[in-house]
Amino acid sequence: MLLVEPFAEDHLGEGVSPVARLYFASSTTVCCAHALSDGGRMVLGAQAGERRLADVFRKAGFTRFRRAAATPFNLILEARR
Repeated sequence: MLLVEPFAEDHLGEGVSPVARLYFASSTTVCCAHALSDGGRMVLGAQAGERRLADVFRKAGFTRFRRAAATPFNLILEARR
């Protein structure tokens, strides 16, 4: 499976570009709020980052996870069973 996500580092202090600031603000106001309103079982926070997404995929039964590509705007992540 390929997952295309807005580019985010695993920690907020790493590589905070103007684009990253926009993504963090949008994620906080839209994604986190939606996850909380949906019962809050999987609230990853503003911009989950590759490490947290890999953990979600491993818990779902995927055994291989890697960054397939990246641009200044997106991460393309590959997960395989």
